[in-house]
Amino acid sequence: MKTRKQMKELGRRSLKKHYLIFVAACLIASFLGSEFTSSLDFSSAQTREQTVQEFEANLHGDFSDDAMVKTEVSGISWSDVLHTITEHGTEAGRELTQQAEEEEILDSEKGNPAFGRTRGVLSGIVNQLSSGSIIVTMVAAIASITGSKNLGVLILIALGALGAFAFWFFVVNVFQVVTRRVFLEGMIYDRVTSQRFTFLMRIRKWLKASWIMFVKYVFYTLWCATIVGIAIKRYSYYLVPYIAAENPDMTARETVTLSRKMMDGHKWECFVFELSFVGWQILGIFTMGVFNIFYTNPYKVAAFTRYYAELRSEALAKHIPGSERLCDTYLYEKAGEELIRATYPDVIRVMDAPEGKKEKMQGWRGFLADNFGILFLRRPQDRAYERHQAEYVRIHSMVDDVQGEAYPVRLYPIPEEERRKLVQSLNYMRHYTVWALITVFLSMSLFGWLWEVGMHLISTGELVNRGALHGPWLPIYGTGGVLILTVLYRFRRNPALLFGTTVVLCGFLEYMTSLVMEIATGGTKWWDYSGYFLNLNGRICAEGLLVFGIGGLAITYMAAPILDNLIAKVNEKALMAVCSALMLLFAADAVYSQFHPNTGKGVTDIAESAQPVLSPASGQIQDRIV
Repeated sequence: MKTRKQMKELGRRSLKKHYLIFVAACLIASFLGSEFTSSLDFSSAQTREQTVQEFEANLHGDFSDDAMVKTEVSGISWSDVLHTITEHGTEAGRELTQQAEEEEILDSEKGNPAFGRTRGVLSGIVNQLSSGSIIVTMVAAIASITGSKNLGVLILIALGALGAFAFWFFVVNVFQVVTRRVFLEGMIYDRVTSQRFTFLMRIRKWLKASWIMFVKYVFYTLWCATIVGIAIKRYSYYLVPYIAAENPDMTARETVTLSRKMMDGHKWECFVFELSFVGWQILGIFTMGVFNIFYTNPYKVAAFTRYYAELRSEALAKHIPGSERLCDTYLYEKAGEELIRATYPDVIRVMDAPEGKKEKMQGWRGFLADNFGILFLRRPQDRAYERHQAEYVRIHSMVDDVQGEAYPVRLYPIPEEERRKLVQSLNYMRHYTVWALITVFLSMSLFGWLWEVGMHLISTGELVNRGALHGPWLPIYGTGGVLILTVLYRFRRNPALLFGTTVVLCGFLEYMTSLVMEIATGGTKWWDYSGYFLNLNGRICAEGLLVFGIGGLAITYMAAPILDNLIAKVNEKALMAVCSALMLLFAADAVYSQFHPNTGKGVTDIAESAQPVLSPASGQIQDRIV
């Protein structure tokens, strides 16, 4: 068995290779409360008892009229609201939350205008959650059904308790297993992706792992009643999350029993191993937990993952009963080349015909194709390459398995679910011809116009031609769609990165469009997000950017590929003729609207209109138009 020094050194090497994902795993565990919770204790919680007492004093009339002081209630909690409802009724709770909401809105208006709280869907959600008014609404709804305020409170508390237990059982309780799996795969492999957090879901064993950890928790809780069991059973059950991470198909009793047997004779050793990290943890105290978050916690788990590997090897050598269930061999050694080739024939077939063997286009045509995914015409060789790309996209996540850089998921004893996603079959890495991009531009512009006209009709009952142009199109939607497909071409393989860059790109586009249109039309405002939560000069806002990001994913992975597949079935000359005619019509409209823009009621009367209009840019935006 390796020494503590050797296991720590191996742990440091694993941490160096996988620093970001290891830190992320431990940080998520801290936020969830699964473990390392002390690392987030940057400051002590502030009590709100005095706030509620002052408000209740107002309710009882304890303040004289000439000495009445407005109670500051902006920091109340949901429990405070429930307490007020129980003691003084639903109306008192509503009054408390309304006062809190008003004060929070006033504070936002006095502070940075970017944190508006008066308009928009996001502002409404933030106000309801922070003030606790959502609790009052729920209690009132339950009371109206049951006919009893107190019963409504009890049902709400019971539902809250049930929800809290469900969250603990299915998320907090099992996350130790998820974390240990990530660290186990990081021992010998160079690549561990965030997809491995869904390991238990992919093998459909999340519920079973949750039950294993729950049984371990119950056993340990019962042993804690004996006092001596607090320390002894802590180390007896120490390996349960590691065993469950290797084979979650074991029963809870088998897992707990195997951990107990593997730890026989090693409890003191494990205790001393933990003590060896005390110096690092003291350093974390002096840095208010920051050092623990970014180093000590992942370092300790990485070292103890090596410790588990040593105990596992010893258990197999000694033929400890139950150790034969620890059969995930390729967590500890890499598979041979012959086995990999037999298991991944489809991946190897694609790898043997890589992108590099395709005849590259030269000059500016090649530059546009390689960097922006743009083709002028799709030649027969391009169509063959598209088919190859579609197959590559389907299996590209397993290339690292074949190269020995990531854990070979197909060799896991419990088969992982093979999910052929729609976005993979649609080949989101395809190139688009100029005519396909023109079709996307016109389609998205029309969609944007229909959306805003429809939402304005629903909100106000009036049919208004939304947009600065006179035709049925809003070019900001089409421009955004084309830019997402071209400028962000290289980010398509990473949905999270594509989402972030889409938010930045579309936010810049909307901000500049607002600014340029306002200057060009002599100061006329075409939309204003002032009062929305997280807005920038009233030109863009957070909820709009969120919808842009989601819309960008939908366009890239579904809408545009589906539209391109439909275009491929149309006669190319007919497509070119229709697109040319529509673009000429659009250009004529744009030139005419430059001198005679579409203005008036429902378009530019932002100051006068009090009716909000739903829009994809924010979900609920007052007279937003492009």
